[in-house]
Parts: sequence; C-alpha cells; structure tokens
Amino acid sequence: MYQDLTKGHIGKSLLLFALPMMAGNLLQQFYNIADTLIVGRVIGSNALAAVGSAYTLMTFLTSIFLGLSMGAGAYFSILKGKRETQKLHCAIWHAFMLNMIVTLVINLLVYIGLVPILHFLRIPSEVWDGMKTYLLIVLAGMIATSFYNFFACMLRALGNSRTPLIFLTVSTCLNIVLDVLFVAVWHFGIAGAAWATVVSQYVSGIGITCYVVIACRDVLPARQERTYDRNILNEIVNLSALTCLQQSVMNFGILLVQGLVNSFGAVVMAAFAAAVKIDTFAYLPVEDFGNAFSTFVAQNYGAGQKERIQKGCRKAFAMSAIFSCTISFLVCLFAPELMKIFIDPMEKEVIAAGVCYLRIEGAFYCGIGCLFLLYGYFRAIKRADISLLLTIVSLGLRVALAYLFAPLFGEKGIWIAIPIGWCVADFTGLLCIRYNQKKEKIAKNEKSC
Repeated sequence: MYQDLTKGHIGKSLLLFALPMMAGNLLQQFYNIADTLIVGRVIGSNALAAVGSAYTLMTFLTSIFLGLSMGAGAYFSILKGKRETQKLHCAIWHAFMLNMIVTLVINLLVYIGLVPILHFLRIPSEVWDGMKTYLLIVLAGMIATSFYNFFACMLRALGNSRTPLIFLTVSTCLNIVLDVLFVAVWHFGIAGAAWATVVSQYVSGIGITCYVVIACRDVLPARQERTYDRNILNEIVNLSALTCLQQSVMNFGILLVQGLVNSFGAVVMAAFAAAVKIDTFAYLPVEDFGNAFSTFVAQNYGAGQKERIQKGCRKAFAMSAIFSCTISFLVCLFAPELMKIFIDPMEKEVIAAGVCYLRIEGAFYCGIGCLFLLYGYFRAIKRADISLLLTIVSLGLRVALAYLFAPLFGEKGIWIAIPIGWCVADFTGLLCIRYNQKKEKIAKNEKSC
C-alpha cells in the first residue's frame, strides 16, 4: 500500500508515485474547467468574474491549512525514512489537531470579515452580490477540504498516492454532475455552483477520513500515543508554519494581483478567470511532480541517502523542463481555441485579453516547473525557510512589477511581471543549492582532516 522511495530506479519510482497525484489534480482542474464553462455559458460573464475572483480568495484560504498539511507531510516522510514508527504515530496526532484548530479559526474570521475582504479586493458593483452569495455558501466546505487535504498529504507522505486519487475522482465527478443539475437544469444560479462544490467537498473529506480510520490503523496513533510531546510539536510547527507561510504568501501575492486585475473591470476579470483555469491546468502536472519529488527527497533524507537525492535532482529537473517546454508551445499555439472553450466566441474583447495573458505568461512554464521542484526540495531537507524566501522573491517581485507596469502597459504589465518573478526566484534557489553543496563539501573535508 505504501511505496518506499528509498529503493529502486529513481526516474521510474518518481513517475509511478507522481502519476496518481497528477491524475487527481488534473481531474480537479477538469472540474474547475467544467465549473467555469457552465457558469460562463449559462449565467454570463459577470457571474464568471464573481466565481473566478472567489476562487482566487478560496485558493488563498485553503493554502493556509494545505501548507500546514504539506509541512507535516514532509516530517512524516522523514520519519518513515528513519523507520521511527512510534514517533510517526505521535506526529500524525499532533499535526491533525493543529490543522483542525487553524481551519476552524480561519473559517470563523473570514465569515466575520467577509465584507471588508470584498472591499479590499476592489470588487466592482456588478460582481459584488454574486461573489458574496457564492462565498457565504462555499466557505462552509472549508472544514471538509481541510480533512481531505490533511489525510491526502499524510497518505502521500507515507508512499500512498493512489487512494487520494480515488476520493478526488468521486468528488470531481459528483461536482460536475451537481453543477449541471443545479446551474444548467434547475437554474439556481451562482448559489447552485457553490452548493455543488460544498456537497462534493464533504463527500471527499468524509470518505477519505473513513478510509484512513478503517484501513490505515497501522499508522494511526493508539490511545497511549495521543499525548503531548513538545519536541514533536516543535518539529511540526517549524516545518508546517514555514510551509504554511510560504503557501499563503504565494497565494496572497496572487490575491493582490487579482485586486489589481479587478480594477480593470469585468472584461479583464472574466478573461483572467478563464485564462487562469487554462494556466493552472497546463502547469499543474509539474506542480504535482514537485510534490512527489519532495516526498522522494524527504524519505531519502531521513534514510541518509544523499547520493540518491543528487541523482534524483538531476533527473527531476530534466523531466520537468522537457514537459514544461512542450506545454508552453501548445498553450501559445492554441490560446484562442482554449479561451473559446469558456467564453462565447462573440465576446471578442474578453477572448483577446485572455489570449494575451496566455501567450505572455504561458511561454515561461519552464520557470514555474523549476520553482515547484525547488520548493519541494528545500521543504524536504527541513529548509522550508528557503522555500519561503523563494516565494517572497517570486511573488514580491511579481506584485511590485505588476503595480509598476500596470499604469504604463495596462493589464499586459501584470502578465509580463509573472515570468520575471519565476525566473529570478529560480536563479536564487539554484544559488542556494550550490552554496549548500559547497558548505557540505568544506565540512566533509575538514572532518576528514
């Protein structure tokens, strides 16, 4: 049931472990595409703008407890590599409780501050009511999403990437069916799209929780292991807090960009909402490959296999680059056709704005592919602080340049800023790896002397 990534052929092991993760998130993006398609075609571009902006906000909120789960997952993988079973059980208990407390607090705070948040995002009047309605409903699914993300990250960290795929597949298919039923057939509008999302989230969240409780008792803590351990909690908090901060900084930067996009009006908002779906779908496989690579590095780091990690780095970066360049070519070539999937061909202004985004930003997917691998690598070797640094470099530069370029070049200035941030962060990350390798080499030579 669990794959040991410390043994076997590196490239094959990475691919076999990553493929279910890629398939799962591609299915999730199929849902997002279906959701965008149904809302955009059935309700209209204003509704699409509302759901698109709400999606950006929800991604930011979800990133907080997803970051906690990913950080804890890296620690689980290290303990698995070390074969420290009892410590692993205790760590799972501490991480779960921390995740649930944070989720409940965030959910409550967002409900209380929803109106100020909408003002902060500069939501136009024609989009305001729809976005508020959507968020009031969809926020109810945050707890279910937190359950799913925690147990999915736990299973993947231990080497099981297939089971989360099963529950995500069920949830995605159900979501699409309910979207069609609630929006296209029963005409519940934006509220129908939100309820479809919430129902499917609870199905996946409750489903994976039941699976873990029934089928994974060997990794769950026994009653006597559910005790407070300050050292374990500190380890989890150190990794999880930095990973959480990294994820939230990344998505907060995107949220700031969304606010700038919103200032250009409903046409650009609708184009951005559709183009981001295409964009995310295009580079999602390299993001999942980066998460799989992180598990590979963490397990081998725990087992002390530095040479295997170095070989894995070379193969992973090469595989990611080949895939990213291929996808960049296809997206740039078929950008108009991809936009017409979501937007009525008669809305030429919206399509033109989306095509411009895709051809500027989509030409540099290799940059984001490299960045995902760097995030995963540093998180796995307990240097989540460097992952955070890379995120600050990437998003900080992206936001600063977007606000600088937008008055000069319009919305094109926002699109130009994105790949610049990626490339500068990549260069910074590779320098950090080089510096760490030199430092380790010097320490090894001093020790041998």
